Amino acid sequence: MASNKSTVIFLPGGSSKVRKISIPNRLIPLLSFLIVVAIVIIGLLVNDYRRIKSQIPELQHLRKESKIQKTQLIALCKEIEQSNQKIAALQEFDHKLRIMTNLSPSGEQDQFLGVGGSNMSTLKPDYQLEDVHRGLIHQMHEAIDGLNTEIAMTALSQNELSRFLEEQKSLLACTPSLAPTNGWYSSGFGYRISPFTNQREFHKGLDIATRIGTPIIAPADGLVVFVGREGNYGRMIAINHGYNMKTRYGHLHKSLVKKGDRVKRGQVIAQVGKSGRSTGPHLHYEVLLNGVPVNPLRYILD
Repeated sequence: MASNKSTVIFLPGGSSKVRKISIPNRLIPLLSFLIVVAIVIIGLLVNDYRRIKSQIPELQHLRKESKIQKTQLIALCKEIEQSNQKIAALQEFDHKLRIMTNLSPSGEQDQFLGVGGSNMSTLKPDYQLEDVHRGLIHQMHEAIDGLNTEIAMTALSQNELSRFLEEQKSLLACTPSLAPTNGWYSSGFGYRISPFTNQREFHKGLDIATRIGTPIIAPADGLVVFVGREGNYGRMIAINHGYNMKTRYGHLHKSLVKKGDRVKRGQVIAQVGKSGRSTGPHLHYEVLLNGVPVNPLRYILD
């Protein structure tokens, strides 16, 4: 009678006993199938292990790159925050300049005096890159748009301030502020007793006594509008400084400019003399505002 079992013999090394395992024949196909399945599974696991192991360097590279990107995003956000602070400081300075120069900010400029920034809470180092992407990149786009608007508004404001200050610079350059010559003041502006008639008269300028030939300078930028003789003034020069300001120089010894010349502050224009009606060598200096004589001492700052 045929046996319905198969025997598997294990022959261990050494003096160990031989072991036998009896397996019913009907289970042999199942065991064979299980062995094949196990071999396939092990093969798949080994293949996956090899594939994962081969991807480890790439994963490490991606992790490193992700960390670098996160650091760069955080640094960029901080730079935007610092730029916002600089823009705010610049606009505050612009605001102060406008107050000092009586150029009040417009409604639009007031609107942009406050500058927002990014949410610094998203800069925590333990944030995941995805979290940073969701919040930080959106904030950076908003911040950059805001910065572009602020820069445009500040540029407009700075251009307006520049034009105003340029006008003021021109006004200052054309405002008489230097003594036209060296000497002592022998007769001031206002009423005095005339040295010729011994009568009370109004003296329209300032007399500066000094020796003949002493240089006379232009106290401000201007255009020479008259060179020649003018009655009691003798040889005379008149300069139009613009802004309704004019100066005149009388009793000259010699003129060093001609009509139509443009002169600069400090430029020598003539020499002191005693031409015309004069008791001695001196310069008669007048300042006229809107055609009306004013006290020259108000415009001598040196």
